[in-house]
Amino acid sequence: MLNLDLHTLVLFLARWVHFIAGITWIGMLYFFNFVNVHFAKLLDAETKKKVVPELMPRALFWFRWGAMFTFLSGLLIIYWKLWVATSAGLWGDGGLFTTSWGLWITFGGLLGTIMWFNVWFIIWPAQRKIIGWVKAGQNPPEMAGIVKRAANTSKLNTFLSIPMLFGMGAASHFPITSHWIFLAVLLVGFLIAHLTIKCSGKVSTKV
Repeated sequence: MLNLDLHTLVLFLARWVHFIAGITWIGMLYFFNFVNVHFAKLLDAETKKKVVPELMPRALFWFRWGAMFTFLSGLLIIYWKLWVATSAGLWGDGGLFTTSWGLWITFGGLLGTIMWFNVWFIIWPAQRKIIGWVKAGQNPPEMAGIVKRAANTSKLNTFLSIPMLFGMGAASHFPITSHWIFLAVLLVGFLIAHLTIKCSGKVSTKV
């Protein structure tokens, strides 16, 4: 019979939630930036009035709560692993700032935290206003600026997501030999995101 202690069980469950929530969050992020942004440009005002109030609240529900559960489960994993299951902490043996694992997690976690903040405090508040205006058939003067801010912030999250995901994946598999690797990952990640966004509008609709 498999013998699981409390620490192993908590960390396993937290990682499972982290993976599922992260897939949901980033999947919706890519849907918005690679698919929906191009589809929305094809809709006239009357069609948007019907489609946006039905589609976006549902999509944004999974988007924002995926971000929240990813963020909270990530914090739980770090706290439990370094302060409950062990006493490694920040600077101890096996700590957050003394291991390749910890440095990659810090790198990815910082990017993920910026992305989480953008979702809850910029994108979601802006989208609530946009959905309300579209549903009511309104086009106030400030709408264009808010639409642009939400779109640019969502695009920023797409750029950050590539190096963030690399950092999370590298934590257990890619030892750090130089701190310049973080800059390299950022630059390559941004390039990949830029090319993907640019190419996403050219995807054929033929089946």
